Amino acid sequence: MSKLVLIDGHSLAFRAYHALPPEMATRSGEPTNATFGFFSMLLNVLRDVKPEYVAVAFDVGETFRHREYADYKGHRERMPDDLRQQIVRIQEVVRVFNIPIFTREGFEADDVLGTLARQGDAQGVDTIIVTGDRDIVQCVTDKTTVLTSGRRFSDTIFYTPQSVQEKYGLDR
Repeated sequence: MSKLVLIDGHSLAFRAYHALPPEMATRSGEPTNATFGFFSMLLNVLRDVKPEYVAVAFDVGETFRHREYADYKGHRERMPDDLRQQIVRIQEVVRVFNIPIFTREGFEADDVLGTLARQGDAQGVDTIIVTGDRDIVQCVTDKTTVLTSGRRFSDTIFYTPQSVQEKYGLDR
């Protein structure tokens, strides 16, 4: 059976950025905590899952939600410059790995991931969405699972239909 791994680029980088020491940097001073955490998780997933297909999605600008609700994510602080710098570096390295990056103006990365996962379901592909955002568990199906980092970034939690039902009392 084919396996597809879908990575929420911004979410994973954000979790790594806040979970790992901010002092992590290259000799020249370039911050690396988010970059290191992102690629540690990616390499672990590739090693453990051995997928035939991999893709990463990133957020791009404002979404339709911002237009419909002015205060959407209004409580969030602006992305720190050192994280923004690392997102650029992460995207560069993802391209070097020859992993496709998917984005869509007006949509968040998890919207794109949900669409790709649904397409995978329709093709009979086993899909794992890797993210730090637990909202995506709404995409869990018999063919799609979600892998998130736990309380510690190195801990992982798999969400399956059974675990979603147990944790949230929701059935598909």
